[in-house]
Amino acid sequence: MLSFTKLHGIGNDFVFIDQVENEDLPGEPSEMAKKLCDRRFGVGSDGLIFVKRGDRAPFRMVMLNPDGSNGGMCGNGVRCAARLLVENGHQPLAPFDLEVEQRVVQVEPIRPDWIRVNMSQALLTRGEIGMAGPPDERFIDSAVLCGGEIFTGTAVFTGNPHLMIFVEDVDSVDLEKWGPQLEHHELFPSRSNVHFVQALDRGHLKMRIWERGAGMTLACGSGACSVAVAGFVSGRSERKVLISLPGGDLQIEYLESGDVMMEGPAARVFEGEWPGEFSNLESRISIG
Repeated sequence: MLSFTKLHGIGNDFVFIDQVENEDLPGEPSEMAKKLCDRRFGVGSDGLIFVKRGDRAPFRMVMLNPDGSNGGMCGNGVRCAARLLVENGHQPLAPFDLEVEQRVVQVEPIRPDWIRVNMSQALLTRGEIGMAGPPDERFIDSAVLCGGEIFTGTAVFTGNPHLMIFVEDVDSVDLEKWGPQLEHHELFPSRSNVHFVQALDRGHLKMRIWERGAGMTLACGSGACSVAVAGFVSGRSERKVLISLPGGDLQIEYLESGDVMMEGPAARVFEGEWPGEFSNLESRISIG
């Protein structure tokens, strides 16, 4: 049996596998992600996250999308990982470093259910983001031709590539139509997360999310960080903003150093067990 824990950060939900003391797995990680994340035949989540000992930090987090691809950086996942590490007895209620992809982020659990994270540097050039075009050029309020429409987009890398499109009314956007087209746009050879954003005022932004490899989700922590950066560099908002996502709110601050601070909740939902054979889809879930 494989033990797992379900957690979420403002509706962005994950299945967690605690590998801190034991790294053995009953299956190939990408296949595990496809089965466990399935909302009809699996546990159901926006991603599968493994937490283990790190090389450059005490702990390391690896996220896979529901399609089995690498999820890269995940801000809501980081907060949930912090709660898991604290409540599973691996980490005291004190600041620590967490390795995520090529970054080491600084995590501060204020309480087990409220986490502050320094998400490290926001990157703004095409080359840093992984975009096509001149590598030293920034993509701020630039034209994006897609499906016969011209959007005005800003791109930011906060551990993942993100494309932000500011609109007058975010609720009126047909996200299921434009999300996948923009995710696979030729500007982004490795695909991109896509966010439509409305500036309610200079201290409050509202966003909707289409995540690379996951589709429409209730929240995206690294996306909220990129939205805050995009709002500031395009002149629409201050450095410190409240970001309203479909699943809840996050507090984000874009520091003068270029680092991005994120603060918000992490909720534990339930624990369960999955049969060791990933060829069958039956599971036993114990609520607790």
